[in-house]
Amino acid sequence: MRLARADELLRLRAIEDEAGTLFDGLGVFEASLDASFPLDALAKLIDLRQVWVACLDDDFPVGMVIASARDGVAYVEELDVVPAHGRRGLGTRLLEEVYAWAEARGYAAVTLSTFRDLAWNAPFYRKRGFRDLEPAEWSPGMKAISEDESKRGLRVDLRVFMRRELRSGTGSR
Repeated sequence: MRLARADELLRLRAIEDEAGTLFDGLGVFEASLDASFPLDALAKLIDLRQVWVACLDDDFPVGMVIASARDGVAYVEELDVVPAHGRRGLGTRLLEEVYAWAEARGYAAVTLSTFRDLAWNAPFYRKRGFRDLEPAEWSPGMKAISEDESKRGLRVDLRVFMRRELRSGTGSR
């Protein structure tokens, strides 16, 4: 595990694309739209040291997690692991990088949006201490996130916002 580097931008897109093949044929997004994480936003978050990669022994990235701060808590923008390297604990270890980053900044929680019923989405996060949020619990920014996901072609009716409290969270910054 390490921070992503600016020269790995295209490798990170390749990780996202490879991980995205798991969704093929499931009807969870509009295939004619680009649901990819915007490269300019990804480059900015790399510069801010908010993107981590899981690497093979030769330092070749096979997984990534992108974090940001939204509504006073940490937010997982995206977590991807190349399917050939899945089910080895890399996703969990990437999440742990986000937890450490968030705790160091005094955030009380980590939130995210994911598909409610796909095994490698919400059930994966539930096993790691996340809980589903009811719409009444959504932060002001979650509606905007949902609208953006819809514009990017994601089936928002199949998605859920989730939250995991952090041990040392002292509030928001």
